[in-house]
Amino acid sequence: MLSMDPHIVRLLDLKQGQNKDGKTILYLVFEYMDTDLKKYIRSFKHLGDTIPSKSVKSLMYQLCKGMAFCHGCGVLHRDLKPHNLLMDRKTMMLKIADLGLARAFTLPNKKYTHEILTLWYRAPEILMGATHYSTPVDMWSVGCIFAELATNQALFPGDSELQQLLHIFRLLGTPNEEVWPGVSKLMNWHEYPQWSPKNLSTAVPNLDIDGLDLLMKMLQYEPGKRISAKKAMEHPYFADLEKEYL
Repeated sequence: MLSMDPHIVRLLDLKQGQNKDGKTILYLVFEYMDTDLKKYIRSFKHLGDTIPSKSVKSLMYQLCKGMAFCHGCGVLHRDLKPHNLLMDRKTMMLKIADLGLARAFTLPNKKYTHEILTLWYRAPEILMGATHYSTPVDMWSVGCIFAELATNQALFPGDSELQQLLHIFRLLGTPNEEVWPGVSKLMNWHEYPQWSPKNLSTAVPNLDIDGLDLLMKMLQYEPGKRISAKKAMEHPYFADLEKEYL
């Protein structure tokens, strides 16, 4: 079902084989893509160059389109990161891959494990120990990827769950009940150092006003206020993009 969208990597075949212990193993055969977003970003970083703003916009639109399709089918990805976004450098086509942690979600939200997602792209509600969450966790990851495309640097490169939270708090301000109702009831809530929010342009100077506005909407603390993938596609940031080719 998910392979019907051009921005989801296509599963071409399933092969059954045996390992050296004689156990049956399945091989999943996917379409070939020549690189991934992590390598693509790294190639610009090595040159000391930034990714052209038109390319950032096109890749982000395709990512939002693919996620809108996943979410429309009732599927959370839960492990979005540059390494899991495959692309073709010639056509600049982006495809979402590695849906290994993906799962269907139903309303009301089921209780999930929070031991998921690469730390740098992990939504604050998961870091804070929430066990009920939904599509906004993916949109936080999309926001982190957006910032990284614009700067060649991970936005929140934490090396532990606590450090990850502190990276987020230093930029976006320490959350409280006013900006995020219910935050103090979450399992991992503590009395954290108090930081005031900074302007996002201090961390992501390469984005224009519309880009910063979209990024801010993706990085809202309160999950319910975070922009959806479908709404993100309609944002003015993408107004000058030739969408019919994507």
